[in-house]
Amino acid sequence: MTAQIIDGKAIAAELRANVGIALHRLKRDRGIVPGLAVVLVGNDPASEVYVRTKSKATATAGMRSFDHRLPATASEDELLALVRRLNADPVVSGILVQMPLPKQIDSANVIAAIDPAKDVDGFHPMNMGRLAAGLPGLVPCTPQGCIILAKSVHPSLAGMEAVVVGRSHIVGKPLAQLLLAENATVTIAHSKTRDLGEVCRRADILFVAIGQPRMIIDQWVKPGATVIDVGVNRIPAEGGKTRIVGDVAYAEVSQVAGAITPVPGGVGPMTIACVLANTVRAAHAVAGLPPPEFSPKQQPIDS
Repeated sequence: MTAQIIDGKAIAAELRANVGIALHRLKRDRGIVPGLAVVLVGNDPASEVYVRTKSKATATAGMRSFDHRLPATASEDELLALVRRLNADPVVSGILVQMPLPKQIDSANVIAAIDPAKDVDGFHPMNMGRLAAGLPGLVPCTPQGCIILAKSVHPSLAGMEAVVVGRSHIVGKPLAQLLLAENATVTIAHSKTRDLGEVCRRADILFVAIGQPRMIIDQWVKPGATVIDVGVNRIPAEGGKTRIVGDVAYAEVSQVAGAITPVPGGVGPMTIACVLANTVRAAHAVAGLPPPEFSPKQQPIDS
């Protein structure tokens, strides 16, 4: 068996197109142009690239893009003051503070300071609580993208065995909540799980976000399972260079799985597309409008 590749770039492009339709209607009917403010503290190379990508995607979509840069020496008070200004700015629909932050800044305090209605990352305690309670709110972008990718293979996740490897607040925990909302049977596993390979082998859909390059091997995957690889790891390559790999041993697992996301080109593009979708949702909420629906065309894959 050779897995069919889940094309995150293509599915993200379709989502962005649907976001564009909602954006056009918002401009036409209400005269509203959503704006996304991205805040970067310091000059971490990976964060620099990610922020540039987000800013470019925002501008390409036809939204306003506001980039704010603070030095690595900035204090927590300085960052909180900027967040308060963005909360009060009516042209800013969404706020995204790029993580990680320098050691002198408590990220929990910063996240809590963001207006929940503008929290396009979906990390504010209120939004996380609403997700856990099954209430509407802004949902973290990477887990949101994972669900869309999984449903491109399986239009209904109801009753399926879903295993999430990783328990972070950013991916693992919110992803489990979203899977429960889809009526999947959910197991959260992690680095301390006993017989991790055996747990993974139970999965009809295996989501991996543990931050360990190529940790998931072919013997850990049920034949025909769908594998969603969230990992982004930079490893040494020839000529003193580096390259990016996922948390899944892609070459060998793709011989066992029914469908699999590549790294890069899988979850990453979906995260950016979901940031745009959340920004448009936030603009609707601020204007007192019902949230738009963004449902990419489902493309079932035989597995």
